[in-house]
Amino acid sequence: MRKFKVERKTLETDVMVEINMDGSGNSCIDTGIGFLDHMLNLLAFHGSFDLNIKCNGDIKVDGHHTAEDIGIALGQAFNKALGDKRGINRYGNCYIPMDEALARAVLDISNRSYLVFNADFKSERIGDMNSQDFKEFFRAFANEARITLHLEVLYGENDHHKIEAAFKAFGRALREAIQITCDSVSSSKGVL
Repeated sequence: MRKFKVERKTLETDVMVEINMDGSGNSCIDTGIGFLDHMLNLLAFHGSFDLNIKCNGDIKVDGHHTAEDIGIALGQAFNKALGDKRGINRYGNCYIPMDEALARAVLDISNRSYLVFNADFKSERIGDMNSQDFKEFFRAFANEARITLHLEVLYGENDHHKIEAAFKAFGRALREAIQITCDSVSSSKGVL
């Protein structure tokens, strides 16, 4: 099975992430930030992988370090769980509507880190999370997972709907990209 566990301790956070890529979407998430928990539960469900995350962070300061360090640890676990990436589909994409909002995720598990994140939020906070911290989470994940990720909220009015659509699209695109579809590495170079 494609599983991995990462523990990351800093002066700002203590994070544990376990991922099972061949799971069924089960999750147990406790980040200390309720809205982030909600989004990560959706990510696991729509990605069809099992996810266990526990974080004790300096949220009395704010949630930035928690969001970023969870992105780092989750990205590392994702990358390690995939191993040499032999047989994976590699590419994934998905559009998700959430009422009036529409989000698109397009990604390449390329071993090249890059993030394009286009989302405009009207509110400074969504639930108990700073709107700016979503980009920090996705940047940290893309860097550590070594993926190219284009994540965009194409339109919408309600910020909750916009970011929820983005997380669901991201999960579905990941699910497509990690599917085993052949016996070889999906690259003309022979390696990712």
